[in-house]
Amino acid sequence: MRHPTARALALLGATLLLAGCVTAPKPLYHWDSYPAQIHKHFKGESPQAQIDALERQLKNTQGDGAATPPGLHAHLGMLYSKIGRDDQMVEQFELEKARFPESAPFMNRLLAQLKK
Repeated sequence: MRHPTARALALLGATLLLAGCVTAPKPLYHWDSYPAQIHKHFKGESPQAQIDALERQLKNTQGDGAATPPGLHAHLGMLYSKIGRDDQMVEQFELEKARFPESAPFMNRLLAQLKK
């Protein structure tokens, strides 16, 4: 008859072996540099530099087939408005609403202010 400790060690070894085979789930959103761009916004980085970085991220995200994180299109739209590109701002706000319907009330309020 086997010793109980040997049985427990064998069971632990088998569990660890199987756990090593598990892969981590794919992230829901492709965050990339978006959190850093928010930080740079509050540190005063130029809107154009942030726009360039976020546009690069969008190209990478589309190439990977990943989803953009919530708020990215709204933030990009706000940056476009700072440099006077209101048509692109509206486009980004509409994309934010389409991808994240819960943002619609806020995006609609911002768009209504633009019309005033």
